[in-house]
Amino acid sequence: MRTWREMRRFPLAVQLLLVNQLGVNTGFYLLIPYLATHLTDNLGMSAAVVGIVLGVRNLSQQGMFILGGSASDRLGARGVIIAGCALRTVGFALFALGDDLAVLLAASVLSGLAGALFNPAVRTYIAQEADERKAEAFALFNVFATTGALIGPLLGSALLLVDFRTSALTAAGIFAALTVAQAMVLPAREVEPSKGTVLADWREVLGNRAFLAFALAMVGMFTLENQLYLLLPDGARQATGWDGAAGLVFLVGTVTNLALQLRITRALKERGNRARWIAWGLGLMAVAFLPPALVAGSSGNPALRTLPVLIGALLLYLGVMVAQPFVMELIPGFGRPELTGTYFGIFYVVSGIAAAVGNTAVGWAMDTGQRGDADWLPWACCALFGLASALGVAWLHRLGSLPTPSKPAAPAAT
Repeated sequence: MRTWREMRRFPLAVQLLLVNQLGVNTGFYLLIPYLATHLTDNLGMSAAVVGIVLGVRNLSQQGMFILGGSASDRLGARGVIIAGCALRTVGFALFALGDDLAVLLAASVLSGLAGALFNPAVRTYIAQEADERKAEAFALFNVFATTGALIGPLLGSALLLVDFRTSALTAAGIFAALTVAQAMVLPAREVEPSKGTVLADWREVLGNRAFLAFALAMVGMFTLENQLYLLLPDGARQATGWDGAAGLVFLVGTVTNLALQLRITRALKERGNRARWIAWGLGLMAVAFLPPALVAGSSGNPALRTLPVLIGALLLYLGVMVAQPFVMELIPGFGRPELTGTYFGIFYVVSGIAAAVGNTAVGWAMDTGQRGDADWLPWACCALFGLASALGVAWLHRLGSLPTPSKPAAPAAT
Protein backbone atom coordinates (compact mmCIF):
# COMPACT_ATOMS: atom_id res chain seq x y z
CA MET A 1 0.00 0.00 0.00
CA ARG A 2 2.88 2.35 0.77
CA THR A 3 4.14 1.90 -2.79
CA TRP A 4 0.78 2.87 -4.26
CA ARG A 5 0.45 5.90 -1.98
CA GLU A 6 3.91 7.08 -2.97
CA MET A 7 3.14 6.47 -6.63
CA ARG A 8 0.05 8.71 -6.49
CA ARG A 9 2.20 11.62 -5.29
CA PHE A 10 3.86 11.78 -8.71
CA PRO A 11 2.37 13.34 -11.85
CA LEU A 12 0.08 11.15 -13.97
CA ALA A 13 2.81 10.74 -16.60
CA VAL A 14 5.22 9.18 -14.09
CA GLN A 15 2.46 6.93 -12.72
CA LEU A 16 1.72 5.66 -16.21
CA LEU A 17 5.38 5.01 -16.94
CA LEU A 18 5.76 3.03 -13.71
CA VAL A 19 2.82 0.81 -14.67
CA ASN A 20 4.28 0.71 -18.17
CA GLN A 21 7.53 -0.75 -16.79
CA LEU A 22 5.58 -3.40 -14.92
CA GLY A 23 3.94 -4.36 -18.20
CA VAL A 24 7.19 -4.15 -20.18
CA ASN A 25 9.01 -6.56 -17.86
CA THR A 26 6.00 -8.86 -17.57
CA GLY A 27 5.72 -9.13 -21.35
CA PHE A 28 9.46 -9.48 -21.88
CA TYR A 29 10.06 -12.18 -19.27
CA LEU A 30 6.89 -13.97 -20.28
CA LEU A 31 8.50 -14.70 -23.65
CA ILE A 32 12.28 -14.29 -23.87
CA PRO A 33 13.38 -16.86 -21.23
CA TYR A 34 11.51 -19.55 -23.18
CA LEU A 35 12.49 -18.49 -26.69
CA ALA A 36 15.62 -20.66 -26.94
CA THR A 37 13.67 -23.77 -25.91
CA HIS A 38 11.01 -23.01 -28.53
CA LEU A 39 13.59 -22.60 -31.27
CA THR A 40 15.34 -25.86 -30.45
CA ASP A 41 12.54 -28.16 -29.28
CA ASN A 42 9.61 -26.91 -31.37
CA LEU A 43 11.37 -25.68 -34.52
CA GLY A 44 14.35 -28.04 -34.47
CA MET A 45 16.99 -25.34 -34.93
CA SER A 46 20.63 -25.93 -34.09
CA ALA A 47 22.32 -24.26 -31.13
CA ALA A 48 24.32 -22.11 -33.54
CA VAL A 49 21.19 -20.75 -35.23
CA VAL A 50 19.55 -20.14 -31.85
CA GLY A 51 22.64 -18.20 -30.81
CA ILE A 52 22.35 -16.06 -33.94
CA VAL A 53 18.68 -15.25 -33.31
CA LEU A 54 19.27 -14.33 -29.67
CA GLY A 55 22.49 -12.48 -30.48
CA VAL A 56 20.77 -10.37 -33.13
CA ARG A 57 18.15 -9.32 -30.58
CA ASN A 58 20.78 -8.35 -28.03
CA LEU A 59 22.88 -6.49 -30.60
CA SER A 60 19.85 -4.63 -31.95
CA GLN A 61 19.03 -3.41 -28.46
CA GLN A 62 22.46 -2.74 -26.94
CA GLY A 63 23.92 -1.19 -30.07
CA MET A 64 20.95 1.09 -30.75
CA PHE A 65 20.38 2.65 -27.33
CA ILE A 66 22.19 5.73 -28.57
CA LEU A 67 19.56 6.20 -31.30
CA GLY A 68 16.72 5.94 -28.81
CA GLY A 69 18.41 8.47 -26.55
CA SER A 70 19.03 10.98 -29.35
CA ALA A 71 15.51 10.55 -30.69
CA SER A 72 14.14 11.32 -27.21
CA ASP A 73 16.10 14.57 -27.08
CA ARG A 74 15.14 15.72 -30.56
CA LEU A 75 11.65 14.32 -31.12
CA GLY A 76 10.37 14.08 -27.57
CA ALA A 77 10.39 11.05 -25.29
CA ARG A 78 6.65 10.43 -25.59
CA GLY A 79 6.66 9.56 -29.28
CA VAL A 80 9.77 7.38 -28.92
CA ILE A 81 8.18 5.42 -26.05
CA ILE A 82 5.03 4.80 -28.07
CA ALA A 83 7.01 3.78 -31.16
CA GLY A 84 9.15 1.40 -29.10
CA CYS A 85 6.15 -0.36 -27.58
CA ALA A 86 4.48 -0.62 -30.99
CA LEU A 87 7.63 -2.17 -32.52
CA ARG A 88 7.86 -4.67 -29.68
CA THR A 89 4.23 -5.63 -30.31
CA VAL A 90 5.05 -6.44 -33.93
CA GLY A 91 8.30 -8.21 -33.03
CA PHE A 92 6.71 -10.50 -30.44
CA ALA A 93 3.77 -11.25 -32.76
CA LEU A 94 6.27 -12.36 -35.41
CA PHE A 95 7.86 -14.76 -32.91
CA ALA A 96 4.41 -16.29 -32.50
CA LEU A 97 3.55 -16.47 -36.18
CA GLY A 98 6.89 -17.10 -37.91
CA ASP A 99 8.71 -20.41 -38.27
CA ASP A 100 11.45 -19.68 -40.80
CA LEU A 101 14.75 -18.03 -40.01
CA ALA A 102 14.12 -14.81 -41.96
CA VAL A 103 10.94 -14.03 -40.00
CA LEU A 104 12.59 -14.89 -36.69
CA LEU A 105 15.54 -12.63 -37.46
CA ALA A 106 13.13 -9.81 -38.33
CA ALA A 107 11.33 -10.41 -35.04
CA SER A 108 14.66 -10.27 -33.19
CA VAL A 109 15.67 -7.01 -34.84
CA LEU A 110 12.31 -5.34 -34.19
CA SER A 111 12.04 -6.45 -30.57
CA GLY A 112 15.63 -5.40 -29.88
CA LEU A 113 15.23 -2.03 -31.59
CA ALA A 114 12.03 -1.50 -29.60
CA GLY A 115 13.93 -1.83 -26.33
CA ALA A 116 16.62 0.51 -27.62
CA LEU A 117 13.92 3.12 -28.23
CA PHE A 118 11.75 3.03 -25.13
CA ASN A 119 14.36 2.21 -22.46
CA PRO A 120 16.32 5.50 -22.65
CA ALA A 121 13.14 7.40 -23.54
CA VAL A 122 11.27 6.24 -20.42
CA ARG A 123 14.18 7.15 -18.18
CA THR A 124 14.51 10.53 -19.87
CA TYR A 125 10.83 11.30 -19.40
CA ILE A 126 10.91 10.27 -15.72
CA ALA A 127 14.08 12.30 -15.06
CA GLN A 128 12.46 15.38 -16.59
CA GLU A 129 9.06 14.95 -14.98
CA ALA A 130 10.21 13.94 -11.47
CA ASP A 131 12.43 17.02 -11.09
CA GLU A 132 13.72 17.12 -7.46
CA ARG A 133 12.38 13.64 -6.70
CA LYS A 134 14.30 11.65 -9.29
CA ALA A 135 15.73 9.21 -6.74
CA GLU A 136 12.29 8.29 -5.39
CA ALA A 137 10.88 7.99 -8.92
CA PHE A 138 13.64 5.63 -9.99
CA ALA A 139 13.25 3.69 -6.73
CA LEU A 140 9.60 3.09 -7.62
CA PHE A 141 10.69 2.27 -11.17
CA ASN A 142 12.93 -0.45 -9.74
CA VAL A 143 10.03 -1.86 -7.67
CA PHE A 144 7.71 -2.11 -10.67
CA ALA A 145 10.45 -3.53 -12.91
CA THR A 146 11.37 -6.23 -10.38
CA THR A 147 7.72 -7.16 -9.86
CA GLY A 148 7.26 -7.55 -13.61
CA ALA A 149 10.38 -9.72 -13.78
CA LEU A 150 8.72 -12.09 -11.29
CA ILE A 151 5.22 -12.09 -12.82
CA GLY A 152 6.50 -12.62 -16.38
CA PRO A 153 8.21 -16.01 -15.96
CA LEU A 154 5.36 -17.32 -13.78
CA LEU A 155 2.77 -16.31 -16.36
CA GLY A 156 4.97 -17.63 -19.17
CA SER A 157 5.31 -21.01 -17.48
CA ALA A 158 1.53 -21.27 -17.19
CA LEU A 159 0.91 -20.24 -20.81
CA LEU A 160 3.50 -22.70 -22.10
CA LEU A 161 1.21 -25.46 -20.86
CA VAL A 162 -0.92 -24.42 -23.86
CA ASP A 163 1.86 -23.66 -26.34
CA PHE A 164 4.57 -21.12 -27.13
CA ARG A 165 2.45 -19.21 -29.65
CA THR A 166 -0.15 -18.47 -26.97
CA SER A 167 2.61 -17.14 -24.73
CA ALA A 168 4.09 -14.97 -27.49
CA LEU A 169 0.72 -13.56 -28.55
CA THR A 170 -0.07 -12.72 -24.93
CA ALA A 171 3.23 -10.85 -24.66
CA ALA A 172 2.44 -9.01 -27.90
CA GLY A 173 -1.01 -8.16 -26.53
CA ILE A 174 0.52 -6.64 -23.38
CA PHE A 175 2.73 -4.36 -25.47
CA ALA A 176 -0.21 -3.45 -27.71
CA ALA A 177 -2.20 -2.38 -24.64
CA LEU A 178 0.76 -0.34 -23.38
CA THR A 179 1.06 1.36 -26.78
CA VAL A 180 -2.61 2.39 -26.76
CA ALA A 181 -2.52 3.52 -23.11
CA GLN A 182 0.49 5.77 -23.68
CA ALA A 183 -0.91 7.21 -26.91
CA MET A 184 -4.12 8.13 -25.08
CA VAL A 185 -2.82 9.27 -21.67
CA LEU A 186 0.89 10.18 -21.74
CA PRO A 187 1.24 13.96 -22.09
CA ALA A 188 3.60 15.40 -24.68
CA ARG A 189 6.46 17.53 -23.38
CA GLU A 190 7.69 20.54 -25.30
CA VAL A 191 11.02 19.83 -27.00
CA GLU A 192 13.64 22.55 -27.25
CA PRO A 193 14.78 22.98 -30.89
CA SER A 194 18.26 21.54 -31.30
CA LYS A 195 21.00 23.91 -32.42
CA GLY A 196 23.51 21.29 -33.54
CA THR A 197 23.70 17.93 -35.26
CA VAL A 198 23.21 14.50 -33.77
CA LEU A 199 26.89 13.75 -34.32
CA ALA A 200 27.80 16.91 -32.42
CA ASP A 201 25.62 15.72 -29.52
CA TRP A 202 27.37 12.35 -29.52
CA ARG A 203 30.80 14.00 -29.61
CA GLU A 204 29.86 16.20 -26.67
CA VAL A 205 28.74 13.24 -24.55
CA LEU A 206 31.62 10.98 -25.57
CA GLY A 207 34.03 13.81 -24.82
CA ASN A 208 32.83 13.92 -21.21
CA ARG A 209 35.56 11.85 -19.59
CA ALA A 210 33.96 11.84 -16.15
CA PHE A 211 30.75 10.44 -17.61
CA LEU A 212 32.54 7.72 -19.58
CA ALA A 213 34.57 6.75 -16.52
CA PHE A 214 31.35 6.48 -14.50
CA ALA A 215 29.68 4.37 -17.19
CA LEU A 216 32.65 1.99 -17.23
CA ALA A 217 32.67 1.84 -13.44
CA MET A 218 29.08 0.57 -13.62
CA VAL A 219 30.21 -2.62 -15.39
CA GLY A 220 30.03 -4.35 -12.02
CA MET A 221 26.43 -3.33 -11.38
CA PHE A 222 25.20 -4.52 -14.76
CA THR A 223 27.26 -7.72 -14.73
CA LEU A 224 26.14 -8.67 -11.23
CA GLU A 225 22.49 -7.78 -11.90
CA ASN A 226 22.55 -10.19 -14.82
CA GLN A 227 23.56 -12.99 -12.44
CA LEU A 228 20.00 -12.87 -11.11
CA TYR A 229 19.16 -14.69 -14.35
CA LEU A 230 22.29 -16.84 -14.70
CA LEU A 231 24.52 -17.70 -11.75
CA LEU A 232 22.09 -17.39 -8.81
CA PRO A 233 19.26 -19.44 -10.41
CA ASP A 234 21.86 -22.03 -11.43
CA GLY A 235 23.14 -22.12 -7.85
CA ALA A 236 19.59 -22.54 -6.51
CA ARG A 237 18.91 -25.39 -8.94
CA GLN A 238 22.15 -27.16 -8.04
CA ALA A 239 21.52 -26.79 -4.33
CA THR A 240 17.98 -28.19 -4.44
CA GLY A 241 18.01 -30.39 -7.53
CA TRP A 242 14.75 -28.67 -8.50
CA ASP A 243 14.41 -26.59 -11.69
CA GLY A 244 11.72 -24.42 -10.10
CA ALA A 245 14.13 -23.25 -7.40
CA ALA A 246 15.14 -20.36 -9.67
CA GLY A 247 11.76 -18.81 -8.88
CA LEU A 248 12.78 -18.48 -5.23
CA VAL A 249 15.48 -16.01 -6.26
CA PHE A 250 12.92 -13.74 -7.96
CA LEU A 251 10.47 -14.11 -5.10
CA VAL A 252 13.12 -12.91 -2.62
CA GLY A 253 13.80 -9.88 -4.82
CA THR A 254 10.17 -8.91 -5.35
CA VAL A 255 9.22 -9.13 -1.68
CA THR A 256 12.34 -7.21 -0.63
CA ASN A 257 11.74 -4.50 -3.24
CA LEU A 258 8.12 -3.98 -2.26
CA ALA A 259 8.98 -3.82 1.43
CA LEU A 260 12.21 -1.82 1.48
CA GLN A 261 13.08 0.01 -1.75
CA LEU A 262 11.37 3.31 -0.97
CA ARG A 263 12.44 3.26 2.67
CA ILE A 264 16.07 2.68 1.72
CA THR A 265 16.14 5.41 -0.94
CA ARG A 266 14.47 7.98 1.29
CA ALA A 267 16.71 7.22 4.25
CA LEU A 268 19.95 7.38 2.25
CA LYS A 269 18.95 10.43 0.23
CA GLU A 270 19.10 12.56 3.37
CA ARG A 271 22.36 11.06 4.64
CA GLY A 272 25.51 11.76 2.67
CA ASN A 273 26.57 12.11 -0.92
CA ARG A 274 24.90 9.98 -3.60
CA ALA A 275 28.25 8.64 -4.90
CA ARG A 276 29.01 7.30 -1.45
CA TRP A 277 25.83 5.22 -1.44
CA ILE A 278 26.44 3.99 -4.98
CA ALA A 279 29.86 2.73 -3.91
CA TRP A 280 28.40 1.09 -0.78
CA GLY A 281 25.64 -0.52 -2.86
CA LEU A 282 28.19 -1.95 -5.29
CA GLY A 283 30.22 -3.23 -2.36
CA LEU A 284 27.14 -4.95 -0.95
CA MET A 285 26.53 -6.52 -4.36
CA ALA A 286 30.09 -7.88 -4.25
CA VAL A 287 29.60 -9.35 -0.76
CA ALA A 288 26.41 -11.07 -1.97
CA PHE A 289 28.45 -13.67 -3.88
CA LEU A 290 30.48 -14.81 -0.87
CA PRO A 291 27.82 -16.91 0.95
CA PRO A 292 27.02 -19.01 -2.16
CA ALA A 293 30.75 -19.47 -2.79
CA LEU A 294 31.10 -21.17 0.61
CA VAL A 295 28.70 -23.99 -0.33
CA ALA A 296 29.36 -24.18 -4.10
CA GLY A 297 29.97 -27.78 -5.14
CA SER A 298 29.31 -29.17 -1.66
CA SER A 299 26.92 -31.98 -0.84
CA GLY A 300 24.56 -32.45 2.06
CA ASN A 301 21.20 -31.13 3.18
CA PRO A 302 19.57 -29.24 0.25
CA ALA A 303 17.96 -26.71 2.61
CA LEU A 304 21.31 -25.84 4.20
CA ARG A 305 22.90 -25.51 0.76
CA THR A 306 20.03 -23.36 -0.57
CA LEU A 307 20.03 -20.88 2.32
CA PRO A 308 23.40 -19.24 1.42
CA VAL A 309 22.22 -18.85 -2.19
CA LEU A 310 19.04 -17.07 -1.06
CA ILE A 311 21.06 -14.93 1.37
CA GLY A 312 23.27 -14.00 -1.58
CA ALA A 313 20.20 -13.11 -3.66
CA LEU A 314 18.85 -10.96 -0.81
CA LEU A 315 22.16 -9.09 -0.45
CA LEU A 316 22.40 -8.60 -4.20
CA TYR A 317 18.91 -7.14 -4.40
CA LEU A 318 19.66 -4.89 -1.42
CA GLY A 319 22.83 -3.65 -3.14
CA VAL A 320 20.89 -2.84 -6.30
CA MET A 321 18.23 -1.08 -4.23
CA VAL A 322 20.90 1.09 -2.59
CA ALA A 323 22.82 1.98 -5.75
CA GLN A 324 20.50 1.99 -8.76
CA PRO A 325 18.12 4.90 -7.98
CA PHE A 326 21.10 7.19 -7.33
CA VAL A 327 22.87 6.00 -10.50
CA MET A 328 19.80 6.96 -12.55
CA GLU A 329 19.56 10.27 -10.66
CA LEU A 330 23.19 11.19 -11.39
CA ILE A 331 23.25 10.51 -15.13
CA PRO A 332 21.32 13.65 -16.23
CA GLY A 333 23.63 15.77 -14.08
CA PHE A 334 26.68 15.06 -16.24
CA GLY A 335 25.58 17.41 -19.01
CA ARG A 336 22.99 19.76 -20.48
CA PRO A 337 19.31 18.95 -19.81
CA GLU A 338 18.73 18.99 -23.58
CA LEU A 339 20.96 15.90 -23.88
CA THR A 340 19.43 13.80 -21.09
CA GLY A 341 18.27 11.13 -23.53
CA THR A 342 21.65 10.98 -25.25
CA TYR A 343 23.40 10.55 -21.91
CA PHE A 344 21.09 7.70 -20.95
CA GLY A 345 21.48 6.10 -24.38
CA ILE A 346 25.27 6.19 -24.41
CA PHE A 347 25.39 5.10 -20.76
CA TYR A 348 23.54 1.93 -21.67
CA VAL A 349 25.65 1.31 -24.77
CA VAL A 350 28.95 1.63 -22.87
CA SER A 351 27.74 -0.27 -19.81
CA GLY A 352 26.03 -2.91 -21.94
CA ILE A 353 29.15 -3.67 -23.93
CA ALA A 354 31.27 -3.75 -20.78
CA ALA A 355 28.74 -5.99 -19.03
CA ALA A 356 28.70 -8.37 -22.02
CA VAL A 357 32.44 -8.79 -21.56
CA GLY A 358 31.87 -9.32 -17.83
CA ASN A 359 29.19 -11.95 -18.45
CA THR A 360 31.52 -13.76 -20.82
CA ALA A 361 34.11 -13.88 -18.04
CA VAL A 362 31.52 -15.23 -15.59
CA GLY A 363 30.46 -17.89 -18.10
CA TRP A 364 34.10 -18.89 -18.60
CA ALA A 365 34.54 -19.09 -14.82
CA MET A 366 31.46 -21.33 -14.52
CA ASP A 367 32.78 -23.75 -17.15
CA THR A 368 36.33 -23.69 -15.77
CA GLY A 369 35.11 -24.19 -12.21
CA GLN A 370 33.04 -27.22 -13.16
CA ARG A 371 35.93 -28.82 -15.03
CA GLY A 372 38.53 -28.08 -12.36
CA ASP A 373 36.53 -28.88 -9.22
CA ALA A 374 36.50 -25.17 -8.34
CA ASP A 375 32.78 -24.38 -8.19
CA TRP A 376 33.55 -21.30 -6.10
CA LEU A 377 35.34 -19.63 -9.05
CA PRO A 378 32.39 -17.82 -10.75
CA TRP A 379 31.17 -16.55 -7.37
CA ALA A 380 34.61 -15.17 -6.55
CA CYS A 381 34.81 -13.64 -10.04
CA CYS A 382 31.54 -11.77 -9.45
CA ALA A 383 32.70 -10.55 -6.04
CA LEU A 384 35.81 -9.10 -7.67
CA PHE A 385 33.72 -7.35 -10.35
CA GLY A 386 31.58 -5.71 -7.68
CA LEU A 387 34.58 -4.67 -5.60
CA ALA A 388 36.31 -3.15 -8.64
CA SER A 389 33.19 -1.12 -9.49
CA ALA A 390 32.79 0.08 -5.90
CA LEU A 391 36.41 1.22 -5.79
CA GLY A 392 36.01 2.89 -9.20
CA VAL A 393 33.03 4.97 -8.07
CA ALA A 394 34.75 5.85 -4.79
CA TRP A 395 37.81 7.01 -6.73
CA LEU A 396 35.71 9.19 -9.09
CA HIS A 397 33.97 10.69 -6.08
CA ARG A 398 37.32 11.43 -4.44
CA LEU A 399 38.42 13.23 -7.62
CA GLY A 400 35.24 15.35 -7.56
CA SER A 401 34.24 14.04 -11.00
CA LEU A 402 30.66 13.10 -10.19
CA PRO A 403 27.67 15.47 -10.19
CA THR A 404 25.32 16.02 -7.27
CA PRO A 405 21.57 16.69 -7.53
CA SER A 406 22.23 20.39 -6.87
CA LYS A 407 25.42 20.83 -8.84
CA PRO A 408 26.26 19.44 -12.30
CA ALA A 409 29.65 17.91 -12.90
CA ALA A 410 32.31 20.29 -14.13
CA PRO A 411 32.79 20.12 -17.92
CA ALA A 412 35.40 17.52 -18.73
CA ALA A 413 38.36 18.17 -20.96
CA THR A 414 38.02 16.75 -24.44
